[in-house]
Amino acid sequence: MGLDTTDGGTGAVTVRRGLPAGAERRAAEMYWDAFGRKLGPALNPPDKAVPFIASHLNADRAVCALLDGRLVGLAGYRLGGRAFTGGSASAVLRAYGRLRGLPRLLLLALFERHPAPGQLVMDGIAVDPGTRGRGVGSLLLEEVAAVAAEQHCREIRLDVIDTNPRARALYERRGFTAVRTEHTPYLRGLLGFGAVTTMRRAVGTKGAREL
Repeated sequence: MGLDTTDGGTGAVTVRRGLPAGAERRAAEMYWDAFGRKLGPALNPPDKAVPFIASHLNADRAVCALLDGRLVGLAGYRLGGRAFTGGSASAVLRAYGRLRGLPRLLLLALFERHPAPGQLVMDGIAVDPGTRGRGVGSLLLEEVAAVAAEQHCREIRLDVIDTNPRARALYERRGFTAVRTEHTPYLRGLLGFGAVTTMRRAVGTKGAREL
């Protein structure tokens, strides 16, 4: 499905549901570029993390932005017990070994976010740096909102860390409001951030128009 497009003079960006076959590596690279600083202590080194992410994606839990057939943006979400990024505990232990894998599992558990009844939880949004400023993030968020509405969810929930003000500003423009901030100064040295803010948007709420 590709219901929305934006044209910045160099071609139209099309949003579709599901990750295209063969785009797993590209998606993993984009995801790592966006979240590698946060996920690094759990999944480093990058040459191991990117293939691990690519091999454990649930393609039907993402909406993607394409420009001339190339993946330039994606937004993952968790619904029905499945998220865009996967990988069981046993998969982590196989990839990293038991000795190094066990502490990684403890770190990954810190990022687990489970939806309450009637919620769709965002699993991260990433946009290619060369395509920023064209409203790609907004298109992705609105397509996720359409998915939530079709699944009869009452709200969308996401978390944003204190070192990503650009993302928070986008979410606020698209109708999300902060409901809780958890301060985690003990994680700043390890994970690079010291607070996580939970934001919510009621399904059916539209954000500000992008100019």
